[in-house]
Amino acid sequence: MTIAPYTKTDLEQRVQAAGFWWHSIDLGCGVVTPGRKSSSFLAKELRSLKLPSLADKSVLDIGAFNGYYSFAAERLGARRVVALDHYVWSLDLLEFKRYLSDCRARGVTPQPAPQTRFWDPTLLPGKRPYDLAHSALDSRVETVVGDFMHMDLAPLGTFDVTLFLGVLYHMEDPLGALRRLASLTQHLAVIETHAVAVHGYESREMCEFYSADQLSDDPSNWWSPNLKALQGMCEAAGFSRVEIVAGKERARRLALLPSFLSFEKPRRFRAVVHAWK
Repeated sequence: MTIAPYTKTDLEQRVQAAGFWWHSIDLGCGVVTPGRKSSSFLAKELRSLKLPSLADKSVLDIGAFNGYYSFAAERLGARRVVALDHYVWSLDLLEFKRYLSDCRARGVTPQPAPQTRFWDPTLLPGKRPYDLAHSALDSRVETVVGDFMHMDLAPLGTFDVTLFLGVLYHMEDPLGALRRLASLTQHLAVIETHAVAVHGYESREMCEFYSADQLSDDPSNWWSPNLKALQGMCEAAGFSRVEIVAGKERARRLALLPSFLSFEKPRRFRAVVHAWK
């Protein structure tokens, strides 16, 4: 891959001007973006996905954000990679984060992002970091701006591997989202999500619902399934086989922690499943 002709100073200035970085991405010239997720954390997270070989595969990255996983798929030899996003790219994330902090300080519930002045689906202020990384890496990743739950999926086609990373718990209709995911998946969907464990309910399919900003002070978080529900939803959505590849032991340990309340409360963690068509 040929690096675009930026100098180190130019890249550093562009990185600072781009806005909020969630992913730490090596852009070359000794410049790594200042992501909230560090390079080492992302490398560990990538390993936890236990991806199959992506050589000569088609890959769709839903909720691409700054593009770390899209560019990783390209680097791992994927024949075609599509980065899809809309929500994050429509937000001025730096200002929205300040707004959320202010709401916490004042003890008020924040408004959903599309109802605030930080939302601009025309100028797409949150897409600037992705665009810079795409240019600096001279990437061939295809960029699609679209609302996954409402756009026409047919023009996208289908993909050998779909990535649904950190997206499911942001979906108001998680089962509907998984059905749409299944319609795009030829072979494997890799789903990474927030999840919960509740002692005594390991064999029951259940989800924790967040009506406001109870999870991470973020009003865009809606649901966290337990592992049984996550597997069941994937099967109900049309996947023929579902394998939990990360989180099973963590869920078991968390569910056994003593509760100081008169009832067992949900314990939160991250999970990864492979869902096969």
